[in-house]
Amino acid sequence: MRVVILGAGPAGLYAAYLMKRQWPQADVRIFEQNPPDATFGFGVVFSDRALAFLNDDDPETYRAIVPALETWRDITLNHRGETIVIDGVGFAAIGRLHLLGLLQERARSVGVEPVYRRTVMSLNELGEADLIIGADGVNSLVRRREETAFGTSMSLFSNRFVWFGTTRPFATLTQTFKTTAEGHFNAHHYRFKPDMSTFIVEVDASTFFRAGFDRMTEGETKAVCERVFAAELDGHPLVSNKSVWRQFPKIWNEHWSVGNTVLVGDALRTAHFSIGSGARLAMEDVIALIRAIREYPQDIPAALGAYEAVRRPVVEKLVIAANGSADWYERFAEHMRLEPWDFAMSYILRSERVDADRLRQLSPRFVADYEARCSAA
Repeated sequence: MRVVILGAGPAGLYAAYLMKRQWPQADVRIFEQNPPDATFGFGVVFSDRALAFLNDDDPETYRAIVPALETWRDITLNHRGETIVIDGVGFAAIGRLHLLGLLQERARSVGVEPVYRRTVMSLNELGEADLIIGADGVNSLVRRREETAFGTSMSLFSNRFVWFGTTRPFATLTQTFKTTAEGHFNAHHYRFKPDMSTFIVEVDASTFFRAGFDRMTEGETKAVCERVFAAELDGHPLVSNKSVWRQFPKIWNEHWSVGNTVLVGDALRTAHFSIGSGARLAMEDVIALIRAIREYPQDIPAALGAYEAVRRPVVEKLVIAANGSADWYERFAEHMRLEPWDFAMSYILRSERVDADRLRQLSPRFVADYEARCSAA
């Protein structure tokens, strides 16, 4: 079996590792246009047990990743000068470059050496393959080659976000909302190693243009964000890494495979970063794909159909939640009119993954404090 994988992010690297581990005689090739140490962003965040799925049939990878995780049990919300802690909503994070390094090692452990700095302009360059896996992200060449057959739809959310890091480590995943003369700002910040945090700044469309961010350099944007969030940064600088304003793309494909070509991860569909499931979804895609090929090793199209049939209901549920969360953030300036505790309740229920009864079980202290304030009002 000859397998070609485009993209050496978490999905592509993990696909290469699992394929070669399952079929040692397979010819598995993985191509990536960037160098091995290039990455956009800083930390990758997971829900607190999001990597538990790895332990089922890949305990070695699980044991490699888990010691590097920073973990916490609460979310912190800052709004109108009040700090509200939502207990029981745990997360974990790891540096994206560190995660890629670990997965590169896993691929090499089974004899797969990714080809870096290789820009593929056409899949015809790669020769014949029994299976082509598109793990090449939101701008996927694999997907674009057959957009009509895949049934691709893509749109952009109107909010802008810019991804920084900072040397200030935060105790929990924290959301800080601020109103300034320029408009409305939100920062998503969390540590991904003991001395480093991700710091994503988000603004609504009107703030983006009112503040003049569309005309600023990367350095000028950084300076404004440092000023707006000076109290939270507490003297620490923001750190840039391709830190330019972006709009989050909402990507969906009605069909997950065409012939012997299949999509995984962000090439297949995106899930808004506010639910912290992108890397998890990509790795779970790959696990499901390999299981389907194991079931139909002599019939790749049948295997790809089985992959979609099993995985699609799970993905649809998570994408609906992610879109619900993204829609809330699209209107975060409106939500900021709420009093802090009502704002916090609106925030935690935004994706509809947790209802009021479930929230009472997950976050008893937060719910008790919220109800006490409602009673006192």
